[in-house]
Amino acid sequence: MAVLSISRRTVARSVRILGVASASAALALGAAGNALACNINEFSAEAKCDGKNGVITVTDVDKAGVEATVSVYLVEKNADVRMVGEQTVKGSKDGTTITFEEDWAPNAEYRVHVVALPYIKGADIKPNLTTPSTACKPEEESPTPTATPSPSDSATPPAEEESPSPTPSASESESTAPASSPSNAPTPAAGDSNLAETGANSNTGVIAGIAAALVAIGGGAVFFGMRRRGASNTR
Repeated sequence: MAVLSISRRTVARSVRILGVASASAALALGAAGNALACNINEFSAEAKCDGKNGVITVTDVDKAGVEATVSVYLVEKNADVRMVGEQTVKGSKDGTTITFEEDWAPNAEYRVHVVALPYIKGADIKPNLTTPSTACKPEEESPTPTATPSPSDSATPPAEEESPSPTPSASESESTAPASSPSNAPTPAAGDSNLAETGANSNTGVIAGIAAALVAIGGGAVFFGMRRRGASNTR
């Protein structure tokens, strides 16, 4: 009987030990499962510049790779004023990043909302994202005006150039010349008009020569006539 009672005690003790070990294993597995489960702390958001364009990036480092839906909202006075966009992401050990194109203003506030069922039923990344105080596009600098040299800055005054005499324009020459009216009289030949103006083609010399010759002939005739009459009277 003593041996039987000892055996029962040993079995009961062994069972209790196995129960404690099983519970410990269950707690360890539960903790490991919770550690591998997706949670909001595995998400982070950042406002950056892609060249001159603003972007908002969200990174998921969930090792389990649970698919999550990420939504980004612009916030003003603790209220959503505009939805920037919505994308899905599967996390990884090294982190998976998604990008939202947003021309954000300096010191703007954005709310990033995450849903990853069954682990995250809807939670925001805390605190809300605040953009940098400097915009991505720098303000355009106004061109610096160049100083114009004053008259005193010039070493020597430029020599005065002689202004060319004004030539009459075509319109002035046309206006000064009177328009010739058409005439019904025949136009003399160019050669005749020129000779008449200069006197080179005049008949005055020829007529004077003929007249002198006629005078000489008439005088000779009178002389011979008187001579013959004197001769006849002497006879």
